[in-house]
Parts: sequence; C-alpha cells; structure tokens
Amino acid sequence: MQVPLLRLQCGVNSYDWGKVGHESAAAKYAATTATADFSIESEKPYAELWMGTHPSLPSKDLETQRTLLDLVQDNVALMSPEVTERYGGRLPFLFKVLSIRKALSIQAHPNKKLAEQLHARDPKNYPDDNHKPEMTIAITPFEGLCGFRPLSEIVHFLKAVAPLRYLVGVQTASDFEKVVKGSEDSEDPEQTKKNKDALRTLFSSLMKSSSEDVEAAAKELVSAAQSSPETFASLVNAPDTNPSNAAELAALIVRLNEQFPNDIGLFVFFFLNFVTLEPGEAMFLKADDIHAYISGDIIECMASSDNVVRAGFTPKFKDVDTLTDMLTYSYAPIEEQKLEPTEYPYVVLNAPAYSSASSSVLYDPPIEEFSVLKTELRRTGAKATFDPLTGPSILICTGGTGKITVGRKTEEVKEGYVFFVGANAECIIENTGTGPDDENVFTTFKAFCDLTGQEDSANGH
Repeated sequence: MQVPLLRLQCGVNSYDWGKVGHESAAAKYAATTATADFSIESEKPYAELWMGTHPSLPSKDLETQRTLLDLVQDNVALMSPEVTERYGGRLPFLFKVLSIRKALSIQAHPNKKLAEQLHARDPKNYPDDNHKPEMTIAITPFEGLCGFRPLSEIVHFLKAVAPLRYLVGVQTASDFEKVVKGSEDSEDPEQTKKNKDALRTLFSSLMKSSSEDVEAAAKELVSAAQSSPETFASLVNAPDTNPSNAAELAALIVRLNEQFPNDIGLFVFFFLNFVTLEPGEAMFLKADDIHAYISGDIIECMASSDNVVRAGFTPKFKDVDTLTDMLTYSYAPIEEQKLEPTEYPYVVLNAPAYSSASSSVLYDPPIEEFSVLKTELRRTGAKATFDPLTGPSILICTGGTGKITVGRKTEEVKEGYVFFVGANAECIIENTGTGPDDENVFTTFKAFCDLTGQEDSANGH
C-alpha cells in the first residue's frame, strides 16, 4: 500500500510574460525540488509552476521519480475509486503558481462541449478536450481584467475615448447606445438578452478591426494618455461618469502599450473590469468568461486542462472568431466576480495559549473539480488537524517553515515544498518556525477534490 503522503517535484514553464530569474516565485518554488540540472537563470522569465497530473508538465514523486499520474493510476486508493472513475484516472484539477511580469493573453476557456469540438478540429492549438473553469488567489498584489464592465461604463468610454469609438465604428457604437439606454441595469430577461446581443455585436466589431486601423487608433490613444493623464477617458459634459482614477488608467494604457505596442488589447481594456486583488483575495472565472492577467504572483487552480482561446496581448495563436462566438457576454461590477472565502469547519486549530490568530479559510467555487484551503499558522507550535477528505489534495507552502504528518509519515516543510495527500487520510500541519511572532507565519494552500461534499454541506451548495 502506497503511503498517502508524497513530496512532489514540480516543473516550471518559461513564458515571455513570467517574472525574471529569482524575482519569480514560480522559479523559486521549483528550485526547492529541482534536479541537479536545474538552476535559476538570472535573465530568464519563469511563468508557471504546475502541480498535478496534466501530461504537459506532470509532477513527480521526489523519492522515486515516478510521475504522479503513474502512481495514482497504479493505486486507485490514493485518489479514491469515485474520483478515479469520474475523471478517468487523472487528478481532476491542475494547481499552479503564476508569476506575472507583463500582461498575458486576453483569453477565455471553452466549456466542455466546445472544448471537445475544438480539440477534434484543431488538436495542435487545443491540446485536450476538457473545460477549464479557474480560480485565482493573490499571493502578492495583483492586477487583471475580468468579465465585461457594467454597460454604463462601456457607454461612457465609447463617448470619452475617440479612438475606441472610431475603431468599433460610429454607427455600431450609436446602435449599441440606443439599445441599452435606460436599461443598462435592467433585470428583465428579454431586455438582458437584447443588451447581451448588442454587446456581442459591439465587441465583435472591435475584435475584427484591421491591424492598420488598430495601429492608428492605438497611437492616438497612447498619445492622449501621455499628454493628458489627469483627464484621460473623461467627459467634460458628464463628469459624474468619469473614472475617479483617470491618471491610473492612463499610466496602465502606457505600460500595456510598452509591453504590446499597438495591440487590440489596449481597446479591449475599456470593455472589461479592471481588478486589483490584495493577498488572500480571489476571483473565479467560469468557462467562457473573458479575462487577462496583468501583474502579480497568484495561486491558480483550474479543471485539468490546457485549453485557451486567445485574442490579444500575446504572440501566440489567436482565434478571434471562436472567442467572439463563445463568450457569454455577461456584464457586472467586478465585486460580483470576486470570490469571498469562508471559515473551514473541518479542521481543528491548536495554537499556543497566547496565540489565536491562526486561520483556515475555504475558497469554494460552484464546481465539483476543486476547492482551495488557505491556512495560516501563527507562532511556533501552532497546529492544524484536517479531517480526512474522500478525494486527493495537493498542498504547497508559500511562507514559513513547518512539518506535515499523514499517518506515520512526517516530513519537513519549507517555502516552495509541495505534497500530495491521498484520499481518506487525516493530515496535520504544524508551524516549527522561529523568530519574531509577527513574522513567524506558516502559510499553505491546499487544492482538493471531495465528491462527497464536505465543502458543499459547509456552504449550502
């Protein structure tokens, strides 16, 4: 019987948008378990640490060098028969750390049915047939774009940003404004459908602009951002709708243009919510939701897939027709995209008598493939004992030092260490760090799948 605690060796992908050298958390974490032939290169970008069984970059058992996929397929009990049967013998989620230096792809991930169609039609660009709902949790301050803005904001930018109106077409912009006027926040299903159809037409018109038109409009846009940052994207005759952070928006447009000169993404920006997350804040992206990441280090968890439909801020394959067809065109304030964590009830926190600041919170998106726990144990000796889960989990330490115990096996834990915990196993973690109390925090994130639904009963799903 395989001991249900494995320390993993996890690979890191090098993409152009990744943070460089030792600035990359993904690279530093990978280096803690790397083989002798891996060393962090000071000028090389490191973007994503992958933790899971996905064949593009499978994790390995550090001790035996067997892939995690081999191990869980050889021993069904590690994942549980239910999870193994439901997900074809693979871990249902892919856990990642992303270190983002510059914007990565304006993109969406296909739903299950579309993923199957895209994979059958174009396996080179769509390498598997699974959907990819995903959740982002900030480790450091994060910037991104997520979901379509409220329609009133889009209307404002169409009027205030002349190059945007020119690019989508003056008539197309006017038609959109007529449809949504006075009904931007309507909850009537028929009007909502009209609004979404109008948004689809408007956004598709933008995305199908010629490269020559985009370049000319981008130069005009960046010039306005540089010359008049305090009034950028503002209207004299409608001051109530002006962005309160005009200078910040102008600086962001200039920065994005430096990364991707004259890119269509500069204009997509005015359609999407600009979101900032502080460490511990999270957002959930459903299948067919449009988004882009701009900067920061994040924990990311998703269904086990590598399918991405891209349309801007990328040198990679773009599929504008698929993107504009697949989107839901749901629009809402960014607050509705954020995912609030809740206290996790299936853990006992034992802390020194003088410390009650430890916590374990659950990020629980409305899907069955994964949930994520963030646990902070403050001060030496603080301990968390987790009830057994009926499915598998992967744990990564992002700060401090400690130890993990599953059954009779105990392992040391340091920043960047990654562990697989098998199904139906009690898991105990403990802070063994030293130093000032306010700095001695042992932080872990644990992704898990539990089909019997501890998390469902905890949150009333």
